Amino acid sequence: MASVSRPSGSGDVGSLRSDRPGGMLGFTIIWVGQMLSLMGTSMTGFALTIWAWEATGQAAALALVGFANFAPVVLFSPIAGAIVDRYDRKKVMMLADLAAGLPTLGLLLLFTTNNLQVWHLFITGAISGTFQSFHFPAYSAAVTMMVRKEQYGRAQAMLAVAEFASGIFAPIVATVLLVYIGIGGVMSIDVITFTTAVVMLFFVHVPRPPVTEAGRRGMGSLWKESFYGFRYIYEHPSLLGLQLVFLLNNFLSSFGNTLSAPMILARTANDTLTLGSVMSAGGVGGLIGSVALTIWGGPKRRIHGVLLGFIFMGLLGGAMGLVSVPTGWAAIMFMLMLASPLINTSNQAIWQAKVEPDVQGRVFSTRRLIAQVSSPPAMLMAGFLADGFFEPGMHAGGSIAELFGWLVGTGPGAGMALMVVITGMLGAALSLGVYGIRVVRDVETIVPDHDERAKAAAQLS
Repeated sequence: MASVSRPSGSGDVGSLRSDRPGGMLGFTIIWVGQMLSLMGTSMTGFALTIWAWEATGQAAALALVGFANFAPVVLFSPIAGAIVDRYDRKKVMMLADLAAGLPTLGLLLLFTTNNLQVWHLFITGAISGTFQSFHFPAYSAAVTMMVRKEQYGRAQAMLAVAEFASGIFAPIVATVLLVYIGIGGVMSIDVITFTTAVVMLFFVHVPRPPVTEAGRRGMGSLWKESFYGFRYIYEHPSLLGLQLVFLLNNFLSSFGNTLSAPMILARTANDTLTLGSVMSAGGVGGLIGSVALTIWGGPKRRIHGVLLGFIFMGLLGGAMGLVSVPTGWAAIMFMLMLASPLINTSNQAIWQAKVEPDVQGRVFSTRRLIAQVSSPPAMLMAGFLADGFFEPGMHAGGSIAELFGWLVGTGPGAGMALMVVITGMLGAALSLGVYGIRVVRDVETIVPDHDERAKAAAQLS
């Protein structure tokens, strides 16, 4: 593939009209649209999770749906990052949002014609996941250009507010709407909300970044640019180490994320109201944590937010498997999600401050790949290990029930609960150990901010 040249100059280079809202106002408009879209998407995801569980009764089926959606995000991330850095990030965001939402129309058509089957969720999930791979690098890089450095933490916290607000209301609203308008009605609302998000994005101004030395070194063919993110991270061992922490924690946490819903359904005889209440409690915790971070801005040493957050979440994640009553699950999920924004906003602020804006698409895509490549196999392992070994083994008289029955009980859901306990404790121990690794612990002092490097280069020239 041929190489391309890029414009140099200020962040206002590009074809977008500068009289459109930009800065924090423009970002806020994007944020409102994303909150609406996330609400619709979360309601559809909840409704389809219930439908798939009732249709199959197998954790593996839900795990495969998650795998089909998530694997393309990892697979296509490098090329997505290169495209984000090459082209107008606003247009990339609009096209990615629109294309990622279109599979919902296909599912809606299949459902209304009584042709929807579980394997259709695999295909539409893969299509949606492919275009979602453009979403994270495009939005992350756009935020860097739209707000000041000291606002990075708050901007990410606002995005977390949108995410967790949908987590609060989507399960409860979807549960009510399923009674009155069914799955088809819920998916129709999803179509309206993601269309609204695209329209709102059209009216804002997203500046293009100036070309930096890092950007010049990364120019070339699309193939070369797709792999530049790996080179950049490899050249910064502290950033590489930070991503490896996320890779290992995501591998372990994917077990809990995959198994929590089927575990609760199995232990409550498919009580969807309980599941919705637990998920909403998590949304409340995440929303409170995100609002607090929006006001606070996050810790001065961002790495503490990452590592302490992972330790806290690992311990609480393991505790999810130790309880077997709805109030216990809800309380733990509340506290679990309370810590989640602290991890993600702290980590994102570190990367936005350290990486040059014109290569953030590639670097952030690669970063996502490194951090999350372990999640798809973990999802598959979780489902098949639960159905094939842990669940039958934890029934009364099962092969492992005598060893661990005192810890998590026996019967439906006990095997999944044991898996949640084990992986949660391992995650907490891993993150605690990282405090002994200086190259990661001191990432914020070892790697200078990108604006500081630019000032130093300008002085030398």
